[in-house]
Amino acid sequence: MHDKPAVDWDPRDASVLADQRRAYDDLRERCPVAYSDFLGWSVLQHADVVRVLADPATYSSASRRRAVPNGMDAPEHTLYRHALEPCFDNERMTAFAPHCRRGAAELVHGLVTGDEVELVSAFIQPYSVETLCAFLGWPQESRAQLSAWIHSNQQAALAHDREAGKTLALEFTGYVQAALRVRREAGVETFNDITASLMTTEVDGKPLSDDDIVSVLRNWTAGHGTVAASLGIVVLYLAEHQDVQQQLRDEPTLLRAAIDEILRTDGPLVANYRTTTRDVEIGGRTIPAGETVTLIWIAANRDGRAFDDPEAVRFHDGHDGHDGHDANVPDREADNLVFGAGIHDCMGAPLARLELRIAVEELLRSTSRIELAGTEPPSRSAYPSNGLEALKVRLH
Repeated sequence: MHDKPAVDWDPRDASVLADQRRAYDDLRERCPVAYSDFLGWSVLQHADVVRVLADPATYSSASRRRAVPNGMDAPEHTLYRHALEPCFDNERMTAFAPHCRRGAAELVHGLVTGDEVELVSAFIQPYSVETLCAFLGWPQESRAQLSAWIHSNQQAALAHDREAGKTLALEFTGYVQAALRVRREAGVETFNDITASLMTTEVDGKPLSDDDIVSVLRNWTAGHGTVAASLGIVVLYLAEHQDVQQQLRDEPTLLRAAIDEILRTDGPLVANYRTTTRDVEIGGRTIPAGETVTLIWIAANRDGRAFDDPEAVRFHDGHDGHDGHDANVPDREADNLVFGAGIHDCMGAPLARLELRIAVEELLRSTSRIELAGTEPPSRSAYPSNGLEALKVRLH
C-alpha cells in the first residue's frame, strides 16, 4: 500500500485555465512529473512522454469502460486498429474531400464583408460538425445534437462528472442505434458511409457488435471536437501573422506543414491518459502500479529540449517567414506529437488533416486578408481543450 503523494499543482486552478500553455510550460520546468488529485501523475517533458508512448506494456491504455480501439492494449488493440484503419485510407479521403470543400465554401460565402464576425459560431463549429455528420452519413438535423453533445462531453471531463458522463454515453448510444436501425431497415448495402462500413467490418472473422460500433463512433465524435479547436487556433495564428498568411496564399502546398507546426506550438488537446502496470521511475519520481499517468501534449510539444526556439513556427524548408534557416526542421516534424505517436497515435489524423487543410484553403482563397477584430483577446476553452470559445475577425 503506497501513501498518497503530496499535491504539486491544481489543473483546474483559475491561473492554469486562464493560460494553459504558459502554465504547462512553467510546470514542465519546475516539476516535470507533477502529481494532482485531478490528473494523477502528469508527464510534461517531451523525452518522458515519448518514453511512455514507446512502452505500451508498462503504460496501459485499457479503460474501465470499453473504448474501441483507443482504450485497448495489444493484442486486442492491434486487431481492432487494423480493421478500422481503412475508414481513413487515401481512397476514402480523396472521395470525401469534395464534400469538405463544398461545405467550407458555402459557409465562407457571405462572411467576406469586412464586418466583424464571430468565426467560431459562424464557420468553425458548423464546418467541423457538418463534415462529421457527412462522414458518418448522418442527416443534417443531427448537427445540433452532436454539437451540443461534444460541448457537454468536454464540460463533464473538466468537472470529472461521472454521472454526467454516463448520461451522455447513453444519449450517444441512442443516436447510433437510430442510425443503425435506419440502415438495417433500408439495407446496409444501399449506404456508402462510415456507419454502414462499420456494420460490415469484421475483427478476427466476427462482425463488430452494436456496442462496439457505439464505442468507435463515440470516441471519434468526442475526438472530433479537437478539429474545431485546431481550426480556431490556426486561423488565430494567421490573423496575428499577416506575413505567414500571405505566404500560404502564395504557396498553398505548404499548408499541411504549416498547420502541423502551428498546432505544435499551440496544441488543441491538452492530455491523454495511461495506467501503470508496474512500479516505474520517470522524471525522478517513483510511480506505483495502477496509477494514472497523464501525458500533457502541449507541454511536450513546447519543450526546448526537443525543439530549438520551441515557440517559433517553422515549416518552409527551415524558414518561418521570420528567423531564416533552421537546421532542425526535420526533427521538428518527426518529434511533433500533435497527433500522438506509437501504436495509439491518432487513427483519424488523415481526416483531421484533410478537413483542416481544406477549411484554411477556402478561407484564404475567398479572402485577401483575415484580421482580428474587437478589443478583447479571443476567449479560450478550458481543459480538456485548449481551443477557442470565440474568435472575432474581419474577412476582406
